[in-house]
Parts: sequence; structure tokens; C-alpha cells
Amino acid sequence: MQVIETDIPGVLILEPRVFADHRGYFFESYNRLTLEHQGLQFDFCQDNEARSEYGVLRGLHYQIGEAAQTKLVRVIEGEVLDVAVDIRPGSATYGKHVAVRLSAENKRQLLVPKGFAHGYVVLSPTAIFSYKCDAFYAKQAEGGIHYADPELNINWLVPVEKITLSEKDQILPPFGKHRHA
Repeated sequence: MQVIETDIPGVLILEPRVFADHRGYFFESYNRLTLEHQGLQFDFCQDNEARSEYGVLRGLHYQIGEAAQTKLVRVIEGEVLDVAVDIRPGSATYGKHVAVRLSAENKRQLLVPKGFAHGYVVLSPTAIFSYKCDAFYAKQAEGGIHYADPELNINWLVPVEKITLSEKDQILPPFGKHRHA
């Protein structure tokens, strides 16, 4: 597995080695030992999966305190724009973000460390999104940031009139008013 650094230290693109032939393909989507050899050690305890249609935007979400999560995210079907925003107070990249296209075709994964808000928007007609977490979901520790905050200046690649949000995501606060750890 190739580990590709992004503009924000700790946010990593993982690119698996894919074995393809006339029958299809095979790759390891996760191997604890391979990651440990790269200096990446996580105790993933929960897997989540979501299916969504074009323009569905989920995020930007995070958990604080003991419930803060590292996520390893990937797309099984379709394509998304995946975004990680640094919300670590005092970080040199505080308020900056990384945006990466993840698709069933490129098979890339994004490692989103603790201390980041995370979200994605579906770019294809449908997408199945899957991710591992190293802490369990805890409602009392959840927080979020409104996806369209001008301070973050994220280009979601989908026209605003085509974006579909949950009721919860519609009322998320701006970046300057999010919860801190």
C-alpha cells in the first residue's frame, strides 16, 4: 500500500496495490500490519457504510474529547469529494482543509486523524461510502461545522442548488462557533 502525504500532516491518502485480470480485481482494503510498518497504528472498532445519491453532502462532522475519532474512509461504488478540515486549536494548519476525490475506480482511501471535521459530497449518480473508526459514536461528543462556511472556502464541486443536506446538517454552526475539545 502506498501512503501519499497531503498538504496537512497526518491526513494521508492510502493507495492499495490492485491485482486485476480478466476475472476482475483483488486488493487489501485494510491490513493492520501493512499500516503498522508505515508507522500508522490504530485500533479500529466500528465500521460504517452509507449509500447516497448525487449531491448528497454529509458533514462536516467530528467528535471531541475521549470520543474523538480517526477515520479511514473509502468508496465502494461511485465517486465522492471527501474533505477533512483541521479543527485542532493551535495547529499550524488550523482551519485549512484537504479535499480528495475517492472512487470505486481509483480505490483510494483517506485517513482522517482525530482533531479534524470530516464530510463528503456525492459526485456520481449514487455512491456507497464506507469507513472505519477508532472510537465508538457518542452523541454527547458530536459536533459539526456548516459545509458552506465562507471562512473555510471549500469547493464542493456540486452546484449549491443541487446539494442535499439532512436537517441536522442544515443548521450546523459556522467554523468560528464550533465546539472545541
